[in-house]
Amino acid sequence: MTHHKYIIVVAGGRGTRMGGDVPKQFLPLAGKIVLMHTLDCMAAAEPEAHLILALPHDQQEEWQRLCREYGYERMHTVVDGGDTRFHTVSNALSLVPQGALVAIHDGVRPLVSAGVVREAFATAMKCGAAIPVMPVVESLRCVDGDTSHAVERSVYRAVQTPQVFDSTRLKAAYSVAYRPEFTDDASVYEAAGHVVTLIEGNRENIKITIPQDIALAQLILAQQ
Repeated sequence: MTHHKYIIVVAGGRGTRMGGDVPKQFLPLAGKIVLMHTLDCMAAAEPEAHLILALPHDQQEEWQRLCREYGYERMHTVVDGGDTRFHTVSNALSLVPQGALVAIHDGVRPLVSAGVVREAFATAMKCGAAIPVMPVVESLRCVDGDTSHAVERSVYRAVQTPQVFDSTRLKAAYSVAYRPEFTDDASVYEAAGHVVTLIEGNRENIKITIPQDIALAQLILAQQ
């Protein structure tokens, strides 16, 4: 059975931690905009997938201007972002039919590997849901008020995107009211009683959050 594939790229950030007025998804990176690299990465891995870009309404005119400026012509559908990531994904899921596979990916993760994207789709086709994770390399401490204690890092994993799901189950999971513990799509999916399967992510799949991340991304791209 062939599943139609959809990719939702979520780009709702305001970029405040970058210290400037430009949203971090619109920052220049190696001749393009961060968001263009992200869309290209996902499309290169799954060229048959339908690309949906979730973007705050007040950023869409600037996005169109940047596409003209950079001659960016990759086909994609733009949908309005919401007040939270939860509401943004919920809006985008309205464009995804039942019975498909849908990936949700951060717009500021421009360095995900094609292998991770394909593995996530393949695993979700078999298991219903797949999320890429990486081992935690730093020592971890749990902070409780004024005290803290060391925890065993080997039992923890850092979560990345894309997170890929059976669309029928994910759309149903997103039909509930927003809750603060919904930190990513997997947490929404699990709250509906479903199980996610972990796959290995890639270390370069960083999330552009602070200025040093742009410098690191440029270094990684220069080595590819």
